[in-house]
Amino acid sequence: MSVRRYNDTASALPVGGDMSRWNKLTSFSALSSTDSMQQQPGRAGIPQHILVVEDDASLANLEAGILAAHGYAVTIVHTGEIAITSLQQSLPDLVLLDLDLSGAINGWDVLQMLRTISATPVLLTSSESAVNRQIRMRGETRSTLDHLPKPYLMQTLLKRIERMLTIGPY
Repeated sequence: MSVRRYNDTASALPVGGDMSRWNKLTSFSALSSTDSMQQQPGRAGIPQHILVVEDDASLANLEAGILAAHGYAVTIVHTGEIAITSLQQSLPDLVLLDLDLSGAINGWDVLQMLRTISATPVLLTSSESAVNRQIRMRGETRSTLDHLPKPYLMQTLLKRIERMLTIGPY
């Protein structure tokens, strides 16, 4: 199983990515919060765990680096198949899920499987325009299912994740 875990920014540089873009974004994370290196507390003081399901390796590494810099424990998976296996083994506090995964299992399939076992908060990412209508049809609240259209700012990603984790179902 190809799973990458990030707990610090040293290993979170985008592979083959644009370093100038990385530096701009990490500068934001360092300036955005005076306690950016403190752990985001979860249950019993354990860092909150986010599963990033993204088939674009550069974007996944960028997201993981930013999230790790803000104290989250992050796991990256690149396919729907591996995401389902990972979710069956251990539930994270939040799933950051790309709907447009390549392969036989897309993001909607991953979400459908997850909902059979848990109401874990899920932040969907996609460039599709009809996602919000599909979310409303599912009848979930914004605390358990939300959409962040691509492209997005890392600051917006962080704010959405913080909001969802604050009001998530625990």
